[in-house]
Amino acid sequence: MSTTPELPAAPTCQENPAFEILYWVGCAASYDRRAQRVARAMVKLLRHAKVNFAILGKEEKCTGDSARRLGDEFLFQELATANIATLAKYNVKRIVAHCPHCVNALLKDYSQFGGYYEVVHHSQLLADLIKAGRLPAMAGAGAAQGGAVTYHDPCYLARVNGIHDQPREVLQTALGGQSLCEMKRNRAGTSCCGAGGGRMWMEEDPKQRVSTGRAQEALATGATTVATGCPFCLTMMTDGVAAHGAEARVLDLAELLAERLGL
Repeated sequence: MSTTPELPAAPTCQENPAFEILYWVGCAASYDRRAQRVARAMVKLLRHAKVNFAILGKEEKCTGDSARRLGDEFLFQELATANIATLAKYNVKRIVAHCPHCVNALLKDYSQFGGYYEVVHHSQLLADLIKAGRLPAMAGAGAAQGGAVTYHDPCYLARVNGIHDQPREVLQTALGGQSLCEMKRNRAGTSCCGAGGGRMWMEEDPKQRVSTGRAQEALATGATTVATGCPFCLTMMTDGVAAHGAEARVLDLAELLAERLGL
């Protein structure tokens, strides 16, 4: 996988062999311009917190998550085997990813083939950095735009891996303590955005799109910003909000935090 040239500040494993944590950029942030903004925000936050990190760059391949969910086990195992070999070459022990699908694959699927790592979602790492005082809420510096904020729990984060609190802790910091406008279906009871399980690559009836219904739930809270923690959800919620003709922003939690810190 070729990483985007828009991440010049991210050192590769070859450039920084003494890295402590590997930032798994993922397919979305490598090829999708919207998701690249999330990666740029994440790199800025890691730099700001003085985290010793690196990326694989051109050596990173797709985790194969979608291939496995869609039934192409051969392709998944081919990708997993190649990635595990690359991770072993750099003696990778700890990985952070902003995509819950990447987190799940690296944490749960790769262990079936001998790939054992400490894998965290970016909300978990950011929450830890906030608690350690390495990402303080800088009042008045680039504060997030006003208005209510709601958070859409990604399925692979909340339902599959039970990560509910850390994203909210990050958002509370980004919002200076402002309360979130929670949707009725949240945390372990969240609703799918419509992209999970390989549905990202499937055609839907325009009149029955899951993303449209979920966006309606988000807008019903009165929020002017919809936050999430998954590039798939980011795409689907953006499309859903647009389908309703609403002007609400859809942002990843890392983008909101970077905005708050004026990065």
